[in-house]
Amino acid sequence: MRVITGIARGRRLTAPEGLDVRPTADKVKEGIFSAVQFDIEDAYVLDLFAGSGQMGIEALSRGAKRAVFVDNSPRSINCVNENLRNTGLALHAEVINRDSYDFIKMTGQKFDMIILDPPYHYGHIAALLPYAAKKLRQGGCIICEYEREAELPATPEGLVLRKTYHYGKINVTIFVSPVPDEEVPDE
Repeated sequence: MRVITGIARGRRLTAPEGLDVRPTADKVKEGIFSAVQFDIEDAYVLDLFAGSGQMGIEALSRGAKRAVFVDNSPRSINCVNENLRNTGLALHAEVINRDSYDFIKMTGQKFDMIILDPPYHYGHIAALLPYAAKKLRQGGCIICEYEREAELPATPEGLVLRKTYHYGKINVTIFVSPVPDEEVPDE
């Protein structure tokens, strides 16, 4: 597992031992970041269920301004911190050891990009998406990675479905918070 491109390109990342963490495959990660490439520059990113932190780190490497990594596993938190140190991106990150549900419900922060890559087969995406939608800035996007056999998450109020991508046994759905059309002043 490596950082694909940007300032930390080629740097190796580690993942916590065990079956608790399922790192996103490089092919899927490349597809995701190709789809959101114009949304990354100077973005404020939230990586929920961070695991190894590879998705938020990829965003930072590609020009995101700041990333917040949230996970309730101390092993994952240690791994995220190690990966941030090894990539030289720690100064642009905040790592929080907390339950993702508690964080998204309670935080007062707003984000330009929210990455939801929770454990599969528990319905986390459907449960978290309405809360995430409330924490998204206008023009921002939410990236949802989930198992192919799961139903497409319902589009929360205020969001628009940009597209769903299929990668073998994985689906990735991207929702956006549209920017209202700018009003043209009367002449």
